Amino acid sequence: MQATDQSNRAVYWGTGRRKSSVARVRLVPGSGKLVVNGRAGEEYLQFNPAYLDASKAPLETLGLEGDYDILVNVRGGGLTGQADSIKLGVARALCELDPDNRAPLKIEGYLTRDPRKKERKKYGLKKARKAPQFSKR
Repeated sequence: MQATDQSNRAVYWGTGRRKSSVARVRLVPGSGKLVVNGRAGEEYLQFNPAYLDASKAPLETLGLEGDYDILVNVRGGGLTGQADSIKLGVARALCELDPDNRAPLKIEGYLTRDPRKKERKKYGLKKARKAPQFSKR
């Protein structure tokens, strides 16, 4: 959904999910900085280049790294799930920015929601699939 902020700039929204994390992403015209939950992206994602690169990958695919600021509110899960949910949210916001962006993002796989979740623990087992040690006698 396109909206405008207080300074009348265009704002593009996208929601990304992965495992139990949910990221609400806003793309705002700017200098290319990443802000996650009010903190710098580098600080929040613990200076891990893999998480930072994953979060900004959709922008780099389209060559828009320095054109938009990424403002994110993310909840739940760990850093890997949060980084992947940010990536999906950014890709969805870029599709809202221009529908022509959909094809290159789809080819790179940035618009695919990863459906894998943690499997529940079953009774009689130690974890979801791990059984207690078996002894015949």
